[in-house]
Amino acid sequence: MQLRTLLPVALSMVLLGGTVAQAADNPYERGPAPTNSSIEASRGSFAVSETSVSSLVSGFGGGTIYYPTSTSAGTFGAVVISPGYTGTQSSISWLGPRLASQGFVIFTIDTNSIYDQPDSRASQLLAALDYLTQQSTVRTRVDATRLGVMGHSMGGGGTLRAASQRPALQAAIPLTGWHTTKNWSSVRVPTLVVGAESDSVAPVSSHSEPFYTSLPSTLDKAYLELNNASHFAPNSSNTTIAKYSISWLKRFIDNDTRYEQFLCPAPGRSTLIEEYRDTCPHS
Repeated sequence: MQLRTLLPVALSMVLLGGTVAQAADNPYERGPAPTNSSIEASRGSFAVSETSVSSLVSGFGGGTIYYPTSTSAGTFGAVVISPGYTGTQSSISWLGPRLASQGFVIFTIDTNSIYDQPDSRASQLLAALDYLTQQSTVRTRVDATRLGVMGHSMGGGGTLRAASQRPALQAAIPLTGWHTTKNWSSVRVPTLVVGAESDSVAPVSSHSEPFYTSLPSTLDKAYLELNNASHFAPNSSNTTIAKYSISWLKRFIDNDTRYEQFLCPAPGRSTLIEEYRDTCPHS
C-alpha cells in the first residue's frame, strides 16, 4: 500500500526532473517560447538600449550597437549588419532594435566608403565583430562564441565572403545580395539567402539563386524569395524578412530549436513569399 502510494510520487519527481533537465539542456535560450505573433511583432520581449561607435575606429566606419538593456538573462549572441553600395547604416537601421529586442546584440555599421565592394565589406563585418567582442562598451554582454553576419546588396555579398573566411560563425543572412562570385561551396556557416522576385539590381537568377544552390547540400541553408519585392525591400521595415531572420538567428546562434517550427517544414507560397527552399535544420 505504501509502495503503491509512493510510486506515483517518485514517478512525478522523475518526470519533473526530466523537464528541468530538458530546459537546462540549452543555456542559450533567451525569451519566452515563440509564437507566430511574437516573431512578427515589431518588438520582442527585451527592452533595448543603444550606443554609438565613432567612425574613427579602425577597420570599419563606425555604427550603432543595439542591445538588451537587462543583463539578467546572461550574455547574448551578436550580429553585425552591413549596408549596401552607396548606403549607410540608416538604410538597415530598422533591423537593429527589432532583432535586439528578441535577445541579440545587433551592430549596424557604416563602411569606410559608401563605394566599398563586397569583399571589403566582408573584412569590415569581421573587424566590427572583433571590435564588438573585444573593445566595445557592451563586450561583456556578448558571447563571443555565438556570432553572425548580415548585409544588404554588396553587404550581402560581403556576408557570404565573411562566412567563407570565418567558418566559426554561427549564422549568415545575405539580403538581396550582390557579388560577382557565384560559387560559395566553401561556406560552412548556416546561411539564409533572401532574394526578391522583382530585383533588377541583383536579379535572383544571377545572384541569390546561384548563391543558394552553390552552398553545400549538407549545410543548414534556406532560400527565401520575397514575392513581388524589389532590391531595396531590406531598406525598410519588412515583417517577412524580420520573421525568418529572427527564426534563423535563434535557431543557429542560440541553438534554440523552439524556432525550428517556423523554418521546417518550409512555408508555402503566399502573397508575401514567392518561393522558399531549405534543407531543414538538423536537430
